[in-house]
Amino acid sequence: MKRTMSSLPKVYVTRQIPPAGLKILQESGKVQYELWDSDDVPVPRKELLQKVKGVDALLCVLTEKIDAELLDAAGSNLKVVSTMSVGFDHLSLEELKKRGIRVGYTPEVLTDAVAELTVALLLATSRRLIEATHEAKTGGWGTWRTLWLCGHELANSTVGIFGLGRIGVAIAERLAPFKVKKFIYTDVAPRPELASLINAEYVSMDELAKQSDFLAACCALTPETKEICNKDLFSKMKKTSIFINTSRGGVVHQQDLYDALSTGEIAGAGLDVTVPEPLPTDHPLFTLKNCVILPHIASASYSTRNEMSSLAANNLLLGLRGQPMIKELKL
Repeated sequence: MKRTMSSLPKVYVTRQIPPAGLKILQESGKVQYELWDSDDVPVPRKELLQKVKGVDALLCVLTEKIDAELLDAAGSNLKVVSTMSVGFDHLSLEELKKRGIRVGYTPEVLTDAVAELTVALLLATSRRLIEATHEAKTGGWGTWRTLWLCGHELANSTVGIFGLGRIGVAIAERLAPFKVKKFIYTDVAPRPELASLINAEYVSMDELAKQSDFLAACCALTPETKEICNKDLFSKMKKTSIFINTSRGGVVHQQDLYDALSTGEIAGAGLDVTVPEPLPTDHPLFTLKNCVILPHIASASYSTRNEMSSLAANNLLLGLRGQPMIKELKL
């Protein structure tokens, strides 16, 4: 914990963020801050509601729900919320807008890390690497067999991207050297400038499902995208298709995904995000060999997480000074 002169703006940090961000707050000399000194356990809601009372700014992560209850508890001093995340579905944007609270977030700095992890997850799922590792460890590795642990390759495939933003483009750029035949995408509207970077064709959601050998969900979670990846989508996909989600768990109807995987309607799925997080260890998806589940680690590289914390800290300081943030959500 770091405290300076009582006249300085008060900041509450909801997690032990990476050191680069804390160093910026410390060395600025412009704020006094208190933090929940743990990286393993989120601050309990009851304590969070107490700690935000009277603060001028809040630096949070995606595990904290910033809603009317919390904003009421904080009071009228709160001017800035800075989240160390690219997603903002944990923020009640209408409440923040209504109260004139500025919001900073951390897009772009995690693009490369998320794209790399998406490709790794796609390959691990399509080539059945987790399943193969288990067989090697537990004695399932016997004589060479012609079709044992065969998977699906990227060469000559069609890759579909649901939500073509920076991350979607970065994923396609990394997949192109694997001799992908075609990239297609869908979004709320065509995005010709981004699409031209990867020579991607805009298609409808139905066509995305029907044509994709690999379908990567890269969209934001909004009321329009909530559970949009459901039985209607999966029923249109090829039996050999692989579904990958590194966006938000809420875009997938998980029971429908389980049904599609368990009945062989699609070949496999790789998930870095789920609902809830963490996913209970007795969840049916964990029983499936053709489903690879990671604990939301897409941005988990040392350099990226430090850049995210630095950007979150700088957004907060700029917001408190009434200056343009480096990355600000326009409410």
